[in-house]
Amino acid sequence: MFDYRYIFRVDLRMIVILLSLMTISTLVIASMTTEGDSTAFLTPSAKSQIQWFILGWGVFFFFTGIDYRKLKSWSWVLYGIIILLLVGLFFTTPIQNVHRWYRIPGIGRAFQPSEYAKLIVVITLSTFLEMRGRSTHLLRTAFEALLLVFIPFVLILKEPDLGTALVLYPIALVMFYLGGIRQKIVRWLAILGGIGLLSVGLIFTGTISHEKIRPVATQFIKEYQYERLNPYTYHQQASQTAISLGGITGRGWLEGDFSGKEWLPAAHTDSVFAAFAEEFGLMGIFFILLCFFGLIYLSFQVTAGAKDAFGRFLSAGIATYLAMQVIVNIGMMVGFLPITGVPLILITYGGSSVVSSMMALGILQSIYSRRFMF
Repeated sequence: MFDYRYIFRVDLRMIVILLSLMTISTLVIASMTTEGDSTAFLTPSAKSQIQWFILGWGVFFFFTGIDYRKLKSWSWVLYGIIILLLVGLFFTTPIQNVHRWYRIPGIGRAFQPSEYAKLIVVITLSTFLEMRGRSTHLLRTAFEALLLVFIPFVLILKEPDLGTALVLYPIALVMFYLGGIRQKIVRWLAILGGIGLLSVGLIFTGTISHEKIRPVATQFIKEYQYERLNPYTYHQQASQTAISLGGITGRGWLEGDFSGKEWLPAAHTDSVFAAFAEEFGLMGIFFILLCFFGLIYLSFQVTAGAKDAFGRFLSAGIATYLAMQVIVNIGMMVGFLPITGVPLILITYGGSSVVSSMMALGILQSIYSRRFMF
């Protein structure tokens, strides 16, 4: 099942990009978690992130060595496990007033099932679409595919974790399109998604008044849910302030006063992009965007080179998942989207995000390294 020889066939360009992103992550986390002693590079949080990166590399090379087609036989088991884990969250003690994590006793760590749910949905949906083959145009197939995505979507939404749940939407849309799901259904899903995105964009740009639309919107959603669409929250304003303070070249590492003094909420987690922008400026932003562009471009190249339907569906779903994580997180920080807690892949502090991202990238490299097998 595991063949180490495929590890030596990975795309080295991907390795360089991943190392660059991990270096940025460590620098920003160290800067944002330094307390008093500015010379202390390896803060406890930075050390913890490095440990997660080491584990992530192990996961990456493990899944690179495994034939990705073996995942088909495990997909339904994994799907069942992740659904049980998502349901089980509601019977645990909340952490930060939400049901998103399991505490792992003895090691002081937490496990977030929703981060793995995105990847498992991609694997299961890829298996389903390949299994249906030429019958994907049938209405029954479309309904079953929608149900596969809808169940984890609702469970994650109820945690509540709006950002992670919404990432599933474009993943499903892209995979439905490639899988041959009835075009009318895909078209309507795209239209609904576009209307939702346009509505949020109009509110956040001030074209539609947040307060004037409140009476109408709260007829359909709860007050606290609508408040997430408020473009004038302190967190929204603080993230944009941090980015603007960076200027062209940034204030320098360890010199981000606004972010470092905790005026920016969640500076090393949800707001890590804004913290990075303050210290490294527009030039740093260009560099990190170039890294992400390269990562996503290489991911979609795997889709183009995949030699079987399962590989195409799987790689396209993973590439979309990675792209949406980047788009949503940065969109939140620059004020185009509501802040919903979506991590910036391989930059945000946190083990579940790192391990799930490296797992997904390892599967991509498994597809890439076997592209000449058939």
